[in-house]
Amino acid sequence: AAASLRADTMLFICLLIFFVISRVHSTDFEVHRNWLAITHSLPLSRWYYENSSEWTLDYPPLFAWFEFGLSHVARRFDPDMLDVQRLQHRSPPTVLFQRLSVVCSDLLLVFATRECCRCVREQKPSRDLLKRPSFILAVLLLWNFGLLVVDHVHFQYNGFLFGVLLLSVAKHLQSRHLQGALLFAVLLNLKHIYLYVAPAYGIYLLRSFCFTQDNTDSSVRWSSFSPARLAALGVIVTSVCVVSFGPFVLLGQLPQVLSRLFPFKRGLCHAYWAPNAWALYNVLDKTLVTLGVRLKLLQEAELPKASMTGGLVQESQHALLPSISPSVTLVCTLLSVLPAALSIWLRPRGARGFLRCLVLCALGSFLFGWHVHEKAVLMAVLPLSILAVESREDAGIFLVLATTGHYSLFPLLFTPAELPIKILLMLMFTLYSFTALTSLFSGHGSLLHPLEVVYLLGLVVVAIACEIVYPLTPWQQTLPFLPLLATSVYCALGVCYSFVRLYVILLRQEVKSKQL
Repeated sequence: AAASLRADTMLFICLLIFFVISRVHSTDFEVHRNWLAITHSLPLSRWYYENSSEWTLDYPPLFAWFEFGLSHVARRFDPDMLDVQRLQHRSPPTVLFQRLSVVCSDLLLVFATRECCRCVREQKPSRDLLKRPSFILAVLLLWNFGLLVVDHVHFQYNGFLFGVLLLSVAKHLQSRHLQGALLFAVLLNLKHIYLYVAPAYGIYLLRSFCFTQDNTDSSVRWSSFSPARLAALGVIVTSVCVVSFGPFVLLGQLPQVLSRLFPFKRGLCHAYWAPNAWALYNVLDKTLVTLGVRLKLLQEAELPKASMTGGLVQESQHALLPSISPSVTLVCTLLSVLPAALSIWLRPRGARGFLRCLVLCALGSFLFGWHVHEKAVLMAVLPLSILAVESREDAGIFLVLATTGHYSLFPLLFTPAELPIKILLMLMFTLYSFTALTSLFSGHGSLLHPLEVVYLLGLVVVAIACEIVYPLTPWQQTLPFLPLLATSVYCALGVCYSFVRLYVILLRQEVKSKQL
């Protein structure tokens, strides 16, 4: 069986490599090619000012240095790709390099997965390799549908970035907290979206590392606080930030860099709505307006024209409900993660309590953040995989969140040629997830409640309607945003439900701890 598995795996890898060097392209392909050109051909002082292309450099400096390093390899494939003025340059050597750079950077994800698998608790060790929690986790992480389509079909370096995140989590699970903190500091300077989970790291390290007492109850012994440990964390974070931002601070360009990293004028929602609370809020606004006009309670001409369904990245306003500002989203996000942060402060539960808090912070930020990208749901799905192979209840939540979150990525791949590919890849991953986790927790009842099954089956209906039926209707010309809206709203229900279920588990743990 193991030999057959290795053969099947190698075949799949070969097919994947064949596919990633194919003709499939995306907007992000040109984004990263342009960043290669900027960092290679322009002086440092112009990196965050260059705007010849609409795809300006908007990642933290450490990722810019990463692109700079890649560019020295890229010039051996096609020097023309490093010309800033050659927009939309897609020669075969350029495509080959871009694709292979993602495949090679994914080696860090492989190593991080190995470290996470070593930390898995196996209650009943199985002789069958395929049924071991560690093996199941390896498949859930390495062959995650979301990572495959976002990195290898679309085009990004999320596998590399998630490799840093998972390796950091593994170090905390191994009680190597300084190494975990260093890796997370590096991650924040590679992509600032990981600020979503910064509260989990900050509270956990302060409570469970800087306090040297046995952190098993809610009493905080301030006498056990270690200034030396806090100073060590401060030195680590400061050192990484100095390496990353230092040159731009010396050039007096820090405000310019920050303006690129936090472009609040892009609007509440991305061009394609992420399946979060604001997608539901937008639809509620439009529903109320439609009902008001039809019931003659509102005059359509007197209402401000809402532009959330234009499919564009821009500032927008709501027609009836109060428009949402960045400060409102910040408050909502902080309130959504506050109970999880308080939980690991008041009643620490070790690294797994931190991991649960991390997932809740990722989901809370995804649900209530400003201008959230749909791909950010993977920040909760991947860490939740670790909890899913250790807990039956977490496994059920994982199935709902992963299936919903992964399907919400379908609109990223919108060409007819990509339709069979995304369906096949998602079916493979979803079927494996269901069968593997069901087998792992067999004898303990179904992992899903009946209503959860009905909801997930509804995704099939949504997929058929949006991917097959809708393109054949005249609505495709008059209502082009309708499939995106339907996908976002339906998936938002599943993501919100998973968030609530995770908090229910957390509250149950709090009650049990108090009873003990």
